[in-house]
Amino acid sequence: MTSPEISESRLSHLDAAGQANMVDVSHKAVTTREAIAEGSLKMAASTLEQIEQGNSPKGDVLGTARIAGIMAAKQTSALIPLCHPLPLSKVKVSIEPDRALPGYRIQATVKTKAETGVEMEALTAVSVAALTLYDMAKALEKSMEIQSIRLLQKTGGKSGDYQASP
Repeated sequence: MTSPEISESRLSHLDAAGQANMVDVSHKAVTTREAIAEGSLKMAASTLEQIEQGNSPKGDVLGTARIAGIMAAKQTSALIPLCHPLPLSKVKVSIEPDRALPGYRIQATVKTKAETGVEMEALTAVSVAALTLYDMAKALEKSMEIQSIRLLQKTGGKSGDYQASP
C-alpha cells in the first residue's frame, strides 16, 4: 500500500494503486542520449603491480573486465526491474590504473537513440566491470573495495543534461 501523499507523478514506477509498473515511454520523442558513469576498485599497491605485470592467476584481468562491462550494459533490462530494453549504439568501458588510489578507475560511456536514457546501462557497465576486476584478482587480494560508483553526466531527454560535481 502506498500512502496518500505519494502520487503517481512523483514515483513514476508506481501506478495509482501503488503497484510497480514499467513506465510507458511511447509518447516520448526518440532522441540521442548518452550517459557516462564511473567507479573504482581500491587494492593494495602490490596487487595493482602484479596485475600491471600480468601476474594474475586468472589471466587477462582488464580485458575480461572490459568485456564484462560491455556485456552487462547490453543486459541491463534483464538485471534491473522495470528497466526498458534499449538499442545501444555505443558502449565503451575504460579501465585505468591509479597509483594514488591505489587501484583502478573504471568509466563507461553508453549511447542510444531512444525514448529513454541510458544512465542505468552506464552504471551497470561500471558495476559489473568492477565486480569482474574483483573476481579476476581475488586470488591476489580479497580485501579489495569497490568504491564510488556514480553517474558523471547524461545528455538528452526531457529532463535535460546532467553533470556531476567534481
